[in-house]
Amino acid sequence: MMAPQHILNTWRKFDSFPMETLTKAWRIQRGQSDQRNIALLKEDYARYGISGNCFDLAVWLMEAFKEAGVKAYPIGDRLNSEEAHAAVIAQDEDGNRYLCDLGDQWIQPILIQTNTDKLSGFFPAADVQLYSHDSKLEVVYHRPNGKTSRQFYDTSPVPYQDFLSMAHKNQKRLRPDPLVEMRIPHHGEIAHWEFSDWTSFWSTNSGIQKETKLYTVEDWVERLHNRTGYDRTFLEDALSLYM
Repeated sequence: MMAPQHILNTWRKFDSFPMETLTKAWRIQRGQSDQRNIALLKEDYARYGISGNCFDLAVWLMEAFKEAGVKAYPIGDRLNSEEAHAAVIAQDEDGNRYLCDLGDQWIQPILIQTNTDKLSGFFPAADVQLYSHDSKLEVVYHRPNGKTSRQFYDTSPVPYQDFLSMAHKNQKRLRPDPLVEMRIPHHGEIAHWEFSDWTSFWSTNSGIQKETKLYTVEDWVERLHNRTGYDRTFLEDALSLYM
């Protein structure tokens, strides 16, 4: 079920990239609400250490696959809606397809051409189970507490220009509270760290671990800087918009 090494090599370049909405808010406030091109994505990363939301990450990952000679194309779920989610399919030399979802912070890509039993090592703090039929993919996440959740994808290729048009629309839509998600080594495992609704917590194989509540922008800047490496001035500007 694992992707071949040449796909993994490109994927691993994004291991430290969070998925977040801070960049979107920061750019909207500056009147820059279009989808960033590769040059601007790299420029912002070099200057502020920032990555972006699922559309930013999908655009960037596809470019990295292209540079590595890997065939890849964008997919997603409800791409024209406020609940849009973007991801990427990468193909190996034999045409096998692998789901590459930086937006949901998967640990590694996964082969999607068959139904599976529960699998570990692909998603932080959860086993995954796949149900694939034609262009429809359902992922069931089995959590340590016995709860399950689901994510759906349409895995048919989206024409790139259509995808960019959807990305432009999405960058103009802003959720009411900030969101940052990361996969981070934590006590011997790859855990999922999340900042949402002004709380932060770890999702681990032993359950949810909540962090101490913070109340000021200054304190959140320090916690987010320590987790993400993002520029402090950027974080202060972005969080102040939500406050």
